[in-house]
Amino acid sequence: MAKKKMKVSKTAAKRFKVRKNGKIMRRHANAWHKTGKKRRSTLRALRLEDVVSQADKPRILRLLGKK
Repeated sequence: MAKKKMKVSKTAAKRFKVRKNGKIMRRHANAWHKTGKKRRSTLRALRLEDVVSQADKPRILRLLGKK
């Protein structure tokens, strides 16, 4: 009997990307709604991707089916 394959969390696959060097990138929150009251520099910074913290890395890798 074949072993069951682990399913990838589709929601996590849409939100996180794994780079070649092993870093997991994510998008910032609070970037797309109510932007009229935010500073231009804040919005520019929110457009950039950020690295996921080391504490969350094992959990996200498991959701992505990498571990």
